[in-house]
Amino acid sequence: MGFEINGKTYETDEEGYLVNLAEWDEEAAKHLAIEEKVEMTDQHWEVINFLREYYNDYQIAPAVRVLTKAIGKKLGPEKGNSKYLYELFPYGPAKQACKIAGLPKPTGCI
Repeated sequence: MGFEINGKTYETDEEGYLVNLAEWDEEAAKHLAIEEKVEMTDQHWEVINFLREYYNDYQIAPAVRVLTKAIGKKLGPEKGNSKYLYELFPYGPAKQACKIAGLPKPTGCI
């Protein structure tokens, strides 16, 4: 499974998550966002970049509760709440944003 952009192949698992995190780039993110029916804005990229930093620091994709708390600490309470995050990623902020960010599915997500 996977997809190809400009001759570069991206391998995905059965749920559409990238298999090799090192393959992730902005083009892959845009493709995954289209598949997830998410129109990327600066606010979306802010969350995606935050998630990638978080993963680099902790080697884990955060579940939604942890994500909300961590974003609140770094980006402020107006962004660190589930209402804001669900507006950006309606099918689950942790699950959907992690997929677009090229990260594994967060633990505890169904």
